[in-house]
Amino acid sequence: MSRRYEDLTGPEIANAVSASSILLLPVGAVEQHGPHLPLSVDHVIAHETATAIVEECGDELDIWQLPTISISKSNEHAWSAGTLSLSPDTLLAMLRDISRSISATDAERLVLLNGHGGNTSHLETALRELRYEFGLKTFLMHPFLPPAYGGASTENELGMGIHGGLDETSVFMHLRPDQVRLDKATRRVPEALAENTHVKFGGSVSFGWLSNDFNPDGYIGDPTGATAERGKQLFEHSVAVLSEAMREVKTFDFGR
Repeated sequence: MSRRYEDLTGPEIANAVSASSILLLPVGAVEQHGPHLPLSVDHVIAHETATAIVEECGDELDIWQLPTISISKSNEHAWSAGTLSLSPDTLLAMLRDISRSISATDAERLVLLNGHGGNTSHLETALRELRYEFGLKTFLMHPFLPPAYGGASTENELGMGIHGGLDETSVFMHLRPDQVRLDKATRRVPEALAENTHVKFGGSVSFGWLSNDFNPDGYIGDPTGATAERGKQLFEHSVAVLSEAMREVKTFDFGR
């Protein structure tokens, strides 16, 4: 049985989507990732991760996969032709409209699976807005937590493999090997930031930035050692961890 929400017929919704169902909404982006990766990286990773989670535990946990939002807030890459970006207000309005539609079903739980780090703070805000407005229990997950928000990055990248770096390139090599141009990749790590104690990615002081503030190629990290084998390990581990997290989402009720 398909667990893609859009494969249901209208009359099937009432029986298929219940109060115990989890609706899983992948959110990606269409934005530049340097000369070695296509614009599609973030929404491909979000979509494929959601699909793998549903294959892993969709029947067990009654998960329905919503259509992927492929375009989101990417204005840190808007300097690059090809990037498609929504304003924060438009992104929130889209999530609000989707949630309004969901509220016509019996579903009570909505999980946002975010494949684009630049969305993170806005999606955190959306969790409470959607909870308040529609009464949904809302959750935010990432295939890979962005290093700027506490996620891991490789030691070689000095904690700054945040966009088009080793891990992201490896995962995309696993998912779409024919679309990676590793011969065009070089090391692009802002070494001087690593000397800061506070003002740096993952530091105690955040800062506004555009991706071409660091180098004209617009990616941040060192993808030169990326491999599909590394990407497969990272992807499968992510799916396992997120599937475990979904089991907690299934029963979450504010500690009651």
